[in-house]
Amino acid sequence: MLCQNCGKNEATTHIKRVVNGETAETHLCVSCAEHLGYGDMFSGFGFNLDGFFSGLLGENLSLPVSGREEKCPKCGYTFSDIAKSGRIGCADCYRKFYDKLLPSLQRIHGKIKHTGKQAMVPVDVKSEPKINPVAKMKEDLQKAIEEQNFEQAAVLRDRIKEMEAGKNE
Repeated sequence: MLCQNCGKNEATTHIKRVVNGETAETHLCVSCAEHLGYGDMFSGFGFNLDGFFSGLLGENLSLPVSGREEKCPKCGYTFSDIAKSGRIGCADCYRKFYDKLLPSLQRIHGKIKHTGKQAMVPVDVKSEPKINPVAKMKEDLQKAIEEQNFEQAAVLRDRIKEMEAGKNE
């Protein structure tokens, strides 16, 4: 997806704002995000998130010695850029640098295959037995009689008669 601000670069920053129940989403490239003030959110807290992630990715990396390094065809990031910043440029970077990222991702997450949750199987409405409302009321009537709740029983009896009369017409 292209940046919604400049329309030129690949959008790597997703901003979602909710104000008075109204949701607005914006997708920006790195330079537009920084220009609009959506830079590093953790600056000023004494915590360098880039350094944290680059430390996880940067260990045991074999960076190319030659001056020519492979780049992501979509965003232009190199694996060195990812290792230094701790940020993936775009979704295509995962495909381009899969072999190099795999050991780090496995170390961070503990697994390399996403297991996720199992989807709930929807109940088939046709397979459920349909409950006859008159039969249900007759059961309730019998229960009311057994409990000696005769006022309720009279109300149910009258409703059953009305429903049965309506079917016969």
